[in-house]
Amino acid sequence: MVTSAHPEATRIGVEVLRKGGNAYDAAVAVQFALAVALPTAGNIGGGGFLLYRGADGQEGALDFRETAPAAASRDMYLDAQGNMVPDLSTLGHLAAGVPGTVAGMVVVHQKLGKLPWRELVQPAVDLAAQGLKLTEKEAAGLNRQREAFLKFPSSAASAYVRPDGATRPWQADDIIRHPDLARALERIRDQGRAGFYEGPTADLIVAEMQRGRGIITKADLAGYQPKWRTPLHGQYRGYEVLTFPPPSSGGVALLQMLQMLEPYDLRRAGWHTPQAVHWITEAQRRVYADRATYLGDPDFGRVPVQELLKPAYNQQRMASTLPHRATPSAQITAGPGLPGYESDQTTHYNVVDAQGNAVACTTTLNGAYGSKVVVAGAGFLLNNEMDDFSSKPGTPNAYGL
Repeated sequence: MVTSAHPEATRIGVEVLRKGGNAYDAAVAVQFALAVALPTAGNIGGGGFLLYRGADGQEGALDFRETAPAAASRDMYLDAQGNMVPDLSTLGHLAAGVPGTVAGMVVVHQKLGKLPWRELVQPAVDLAAQGLKLTEKEAAGLNRQREAFLKFPSSAASAYVRPDGATRPWQADDIIRHPDLARALERIRDQGRAGFYEGPTADLIVAEMQRGRGIITKADLAGYQPKWRTPLHGQYRGYEVLTFPPPSSGGVALLQMLQMLEPYDLRRAGWHTPQAVHWITEAQRRVYADRATYLGDPDFGRVPVQELLKPAYNQQRMASTLPHRATPSAQITAGPGLPGYESDQTTHYNVVDAQGNAVACTTTLNGAYGSKVVVAGAGFLLNNEMDDFSSKPGTPNAYGL
């Protein structure tokens, strides 16, 4: 089985399985297909998290999220008075971190893949060169972003803005072709990692940075490395739950919520009843307050994972809930006393093969269509992942963190 946010990507993943590929092969093919078919979040200019469990019980968590360019600095999004410059961390070249997706897919394939690399990238090449029909949702998304794309010459000249001066909005079933992206994918197909982080594509990325006062360099690209992390394990009503560790906040948050909710009889409350939704929402309020305070990158700060995942802590967090009254979110703060500090727009796909190997992958450009900057000559969008850093202490980013 393959599930993804676009039918073409799902079709390509299923075809890889039918050709004898395993779940890991199909995941790689789906990732590259999404870079063509789902530009709002699918990407080669972004990053992600991939979690797997093999039929033999082997498991792993690959962090291929973007990293800050070496020239990034603490106050890079502030003006001379120390105030945040509007949109600087979300829109334009300076918002982009060093992409991790291609390196991540290469590592997954080298460790776990079965079919030749070329066969996994070629379907995305074909999709980009031959074109595909826009879904209603994607047509509407491109129309919403038109003004943002027009702010940048490379984006205004890209396939995402209607060609030949056409002003009619995109519509469902319009054909969109990506010749520059097809050539970029061909280099990845033929050269693997070097086809993106070195050579012509790296040259195009750096040239785009220089045009827009961005700071990603060839050294940043050459030095990028994804990281294997140790998955988190939890229990819920007799089931073992395997999920992603920090720097993802999702895995910790999921396990916290399951611990908070286990004492409540959700089955008796009923599916999507007011009572069930009430308990789930109350748990989510508390988990997201902890997330905003304690979760961060474990490479650069202490994240108190073990403390956050103690059942007694999470049950105590729910002690302030009332059975039939919502707790205002403004009254919810993080749980007290834990050590540690912090140093619309994402998509997820799943693959399970006939042998029982399973992959869950979340991939993103951060905001919808990332920084809105297309790399001229390469046809792909760059992320705006730098907004995930704190631009100024006490000032929330686009997600309220």
